[in-house]
Amino acid sequence: MNRIFKLAGLCLLLWPIACAPKHEQQHEEASFLVTSPVLKDTLVTQEYVCQIHAIQHIELRALEKGYLQEIYVNEGQAIKKGQLMFKLNPAVYEAEVLQEEASMRHALIQYENTQKLADSNVVSARELALAKAEYEERKARYEVAKAHLGFTEIRAPFNGIMDKFYVRLGSLLDEGELLTSLSDNSKMWVYFNVPEAEYLDFAARSGRGKRQEVLLKMANHQLFNQKGIVEAIMADFNNENGNIAFRASFDNPQGLLRHGETGSILMAVPLRDALIIPQKATFEVLDRKYVYVIDQNNRVQAREIVVAQELPHLFVVASGLSEKDRILVEGLRRVKHNDQIHPRFEAPEKVFASLSELMAE
Repeated sequence: MNRIFKLAGLCLLLWPIACAPKHEQQHEEASFLVTSPVLKDTLVTQEYVCQIHAIQHIELRALEKGYLQEIYVNEGQAIKKGQLMFKLNPAVYEAEVLQEEASMRHALIQYENTQKLADSNVVSARELALAKAEYEERKARYEVAKAHLGFTEIRAPFNGIMDKFYVRLGSLLDEGELLTSLSDNSKMWVYFNVPEAEYLDFAARSGRGKRQEVLLKMANHQLFNQKGIVEAIMADFNNENGNIAFRASFDNPQGLLRHGETGSILMAVPLRDALIIPQKATFEVLDRKYVYVIDQNNRVQAREIVVAQELPHLFVVASGLSEKDRILVEGLRRVKHNDQIHPRFEAPEKVFASLSELMAE
C-alpha cells in the first residue's frame, strides 16, 4: 500500500512536466498575429541615379598661337568674371598692330587728299570711292590685328572655379589648345532618367500646375541641404532603354556640389488606392515573394504576391491580395502550407503603428 502511494505521488509530480509542452504549444498556436491589407492613398519615394553638372562648365582654349608667358591663377581657385587668367607672348601681335596702324594712317591720308581733289573736280568720284575703300580695308585690318593682340590675354567669362591645368608656363601653344576648364557651381543641373510609365504619371501630375520638388542623395548617402525643382524634360526617349532624361536644378550656395559628381534623386510620387502590407508578413522562395493567407477554416495558405513599391517596413502590393484577406504577420517560420492555427486578429492600423517595434525584435 505504501508503494502505491509513492507511485501516485510521483505521477502527480511528473504530470505538469509531461503536459507542459502540449500546453505551451496550444498557447503558441493561440497567439499567431493576423491582420489585413490596407487600401489607402500614400506617397512612395522613387530613386533615380543622377549626374550632377554645373550650370556653366566650359573649356578655356588658346585663341592664338604662341608661348604661354604668364599664368595668373591656380588650380581650384575661385575666379571672378573678367579676371586675367593666362597671357601669351604678345610681341608678334603688337608688331602686327603697329604695322596695320601705320598702313591705315597712310590710307587715311590718301583718302583725305583724294577728297580735296574731288571737291575741286580734279579727280573723278570713282577715284574718291576707291581711296575710301582702301582706307576702310586698312582700318578693318587694323581692328583685326588689335583683336588678335587681345586674344593673347585670356580672361574669365563668368564667376567660377578653375579645374586643373593642361599646359605649363612657357609651353608653345597652338590655336585652340586646351588650357583648363571653368565651372560656375552657384547652381547645379542634375540629370536623371525616368521610365516611360513614370514619365506619363509625372506629366499628368505636372499638368495640374504643381512644381515637383526633389531631394538629392549624395555619394556619401547624405541628403543635400537644398531642395531641387524639376525644370526640364528632354525631347526624346532613349530607344535602347525606354527612358527619358529629366533635369532638376539645385542652388549650391556653399559650393559643396561640383561638376561631374554622382548621386541619386529622390522624388515623392503619390499612389492612389495602394494596397499596403507589412514587410514582416512576407517570405521569399526563389526570388518570389509570398504571404500566408488565413482561410475560413483558419488554415494557412501560401500565396504569391507581386510587390509594386517598397516603403519603410511596408510593401505596396500590385497583385495577389485584396483588402478582405487575412494574412499572417508573426510566426511565419513556425507554420507550413495548410497548417491550421488559432489566429489572433489585430486591426491593420494597430499593427502598422507597432511595426518599428516588430522589426526590431
